[in-house]
Amino acid sequence: MKPITIISLVTCLLLVAPSWSYDRVTGKPFASRSEVIATNAMAATSQPLATQVALDILKQGGNAIDAAIAANAMLGLVEPTGSGIGGDLFAMVWDAKEQKLYGLNASGRSPKSLTLEHFELQGLDKIPSYGPLPVSVPGAVDGWFKLHEKFGKLPMTSILAPSIEYAKKGFPVTELIAYYMQASVPKLEKYPGFKETYMPNGRAPNKGQIFTNKDLAVTYEKIATGGRDVFYKGDIAHSIAAYMKQQGGFLSYEDLASHTSEWVTPVSTNYKGYDVWELPPNGQGIAALQILNILERYDIESMGFGSSQYIHTFVEAKKLAFEDRAKYYSDPAFNNAPVNWLISKEYAKSRSQLIDSNKAAKRYDAGINEGDTIYLTTADKEGNMVSLIQSNYRGMGSGMTPTGLGFILQDRGELFSLEPGHNNVYAPNKRPFHTIIPAFVTRNGQPWLSFGVMGGSTQPQMHAQIITNLIDFGMNLQEAGDAPRMLHTGSSQPTGGKMVDGGMVHLESGVSPKVKRELLEKGHVLQDSLGNYGGYQAIMRDLETGVYYGASESRKDGHAAGY
Repeated sequence: MKPITIISLVTCLLLVAPSWSYDRVTGKPFASRSEVIATNAMAATSQPLATQVALDILKQGGNAIDAAIAANAMLGLVEPTGSGIGGDLFAMVWDAKEQKLYGLNASGRSPKSLTLEHFELQGLDKIPSYGPLPVSVPGAVDGWFKLHEKFGKLPMTSILAPSIEYAKKGFPVTELIAYYMQASVPKLEKYPGFKETYMPNGRAPNKGQIFTNKDLAVTYEKIATGGRDVFYKGDIAHSIAAYMKQQGGFLSYEDLASHTSEWVTPVSTNYKGYDVWELPPNGQGIAALQILNILERYDIESMGFGSSQYIHTFVEAKKLAFEDRAKYYSDPAFNNAPVNWLISKEYAKSRSQLIDSNKAAKRYDAGINEGDTIYLTTADKEGNMVSLIQSNYRGMGSGMTPTGLGFILQDRGELFSLEPGHNNVYAPNKRPFHTIIPAFVTRNGQPWLSFGVMGGSTQPQMHAQIITNLIDFGMNLQEAGDAPRMLHTGSSQPTGGKMVDGGMVHLESGVSPKVKRELLEKGHVLQDSLGNYGGYQAIMRDLETGVYYGASESRKDGHAAGY
């Protein structure tokens, strides 16, 4: 028999192997799959069952707002590692009838009875990550009802019915969520209520295990029939307040009963013909607009995706924006950030002049005023679109798991500063700086893109990267999310402290050794790292045909689907 040479063996393998083993027949180089395309409706969430629930609601005659609420409720059940009704919510809604974009800030405030002096007496220089002290009022449920009252179509009993059914009968836990639930156990199992809710048979569920949450089913049933007041003024509020008192916490019935969400006006900048919209502080959305305004002053397209010059320019723009973020972004009821100035082209011009194209800055000062999460998006056949983000903040939250309710309270209060005089310093009845931000893009006054990327300080960085991927580098919707990402850490934080030695640049796999070497020569400190690059979901609307394109995160359990 004639021996098979290495060359002939490789040739044979190439002839019989499917085309995707060495190149994709269709689509774009970075895309993990093709975009999802549909005419009637689209939903993209971070968990496939939640996406299916959203589509079911849409097929029942519900609109994009109903579907978004239903998906968020489902995510609170199936992905408690990043969401739940113990947390806050932000949303933008494109109203097809009025041809207008609305913004909702459904974030909660700090306890009225907890003062800055308490932290000082405890000798704390930062607010703890877990336990009773970082707990603020959960705003998500009020956010649901604000959205539903203004835009909803189906009754709330129908909207919450799928999640109630799944909570009673159970669902199989996915691999990623099982991993994060198990990782939460060492931090949270000591807090009363956590084991009873999330550790059936004494341990967090494994991949594929059927998990039920009958307490959450009862809570959802009460909310569905009794409305938002059941949560903020009824039995649920009393249970939360009693539990927090037992744990030595400060969140009270009065804090819950007095909570209100706020309709806010989204703010925007125009990036090369596209209006990119974010919500104003207390969130960090305008940091994405500041980054884009600086990038617009450069020929990003000619630099090329993944080039050292593009990465360098992006990182320096991010550093500049995040120094303003650390100084100015806070609850506008306490400190009115100079938003219009910060997102102006004039300000971007002056800030961009600080960037050295050949050298990484060790630090920047903030400008002078002349001022773990889920994301989902839905769209319906009328043209309504929803961009919604919701979170407990640090993974599953504070660990405070009120008896018999089936959810954990958020630890968003950790993001207050304890530095006297800081704009984001802790105060009673104050909303903390927020990391979660939904995004929206219009073109010529028409809705073009609803998207978001999960992950703390990752979010404004990834918002800007998605926009440049689409507009400067011509990527399709799926590829724009799949392309390798970069993340800069080490800038000054809203909780206090200054950027040290320029911070660190984290590069996802796919960046060449030559580019890394060039970045090192410019003075950047690099670190390869897995994870921490966010979780992307997006829906794009063809402005001529009305056809929807959907894309979802390949790094997580995300799923986009339409009909």
